[in-house]
Amino acid sequence: MTDTTIVALRTTLLQAPWAGEPPANGIMPPTHRALLVLEIETRGGLTGMGYLQPLSGGLETIDACLKEMVAPAILGRDATEIEGIWQTLWRSTYWVGRGGIATFALSAVDIALWDIMGKRAGLPLYRLWGACRAEVPAYGSGVWRGLGRDGMIDKARHFAGMGLKAIKMQAAHIRPWREDVKNVHAMRDALGPDIEIMVDVNMGWTADTAIQAGHHFDEADIYWMEEPVVCEDFAGYRRVAQALKTRVVGGESHFTRFDLRPFFEHPSTPILQPDPMRGGLTELRKIAAVADTWGLQIAPHLFHELLVHLTCSIPNANYLEYMDWNDDLWATPAIPENGMLRPSEQPGHGLRFRPEILKDCRVGGFEANL
Repeated sequence: MTDTTIVALRTTLLQAPWAGEPPANGIMPPTHRALLVLEIETRGGLTGMGYLQPLSGGLETIDACLKEMVAPAILGRDATEIEGIWQTLWRSTYWVGRGGIATFALSAVDIALWDIMGKRAGLPLYRLWGACRAEVPAYGSGVWRGLGRDGMIDKARHFAGMGLKAIKMQAAHIRPWREDVKNVHAMRDALGPDIEIMVDVNMGWTADTAIQAGHHFDEADIYWMEEPVVCEDFAGYRRVAQALKTRVVGGESHFTRFDLRPFFEHPSTPILQPDPMRGGLTELRKIAAVADTWGLQIAPHLFHELLVHLTCSIPNANYLEYMDWNDDLWATPAIPENGMLRPSEQPGHGLRFRPEILKDCRVGGFEANL
């Protein structure tokens, strides 16, 4: 048997220039994409890769957490002890964690460990977890508010031309809500009745504004309103959901199933959108199982190239979020075909950054050895 003792951790911090125009979303810095890549090496020669894209800074802080608090806790452990390592990292960082940087660091480790487990088993992750389906529908994301009405419609039509049957457009942050209403209705007129339209508020409104705008969105027959209020405002979520015909969704900004507990206790949000950086794949699988118990679906946040394995292994998958902004980073990018995404059949998650990206865009990192 292959010796899966963890003998080394290596991080690579990347600042990769945008392949095209930076996202016009009013949220992210326009200069570059920032990613952290973690490699975990075992004595038997298997190496697993995990990665994070925090979206708004913090790479060096996460890297410091991995070096100070994570590496000493897992060097010498067996890489197949995925649940045990998750619990160790959760408990050992509890006083400074329960979310934020500590959970981001934990998540990178968890993703890398599952990659090792899949490679050891010779199975892609979705088969290792008990494949439930061969493909899952995707929606085109990145129809940014800052593109303007015509630019948003052009981007949505691009996705529809790829065969995608759903798109997501942004609202709030940049312009007044009444203009967002006009954009949504213009999008419906442009796409017709057969393309689903999601609207992402990115926590940009109060519950009152979300209800006022949402009544107008109802008339455009949108698929969902996403994150209408800040993530702590569970009462606001319920107020908006009760007031609208349109379903209200969220969860990407919440850390672990513990943060999501009010959504289970008061299931007014029928689709949850957990983020793999806020608990890792181990946690997303637990969230999916609890959600299925309550009749809720999962449409995870970003990282379609990784989360296609998760959604193809659970019974309650909804949509995957296809964001095309990182396609150039991967040796083999995950591109939807006929509106569907299929997982790689390579062992583990099957993802590999292009070598020149790891070399030319590196701005830091560390290595720790047993």
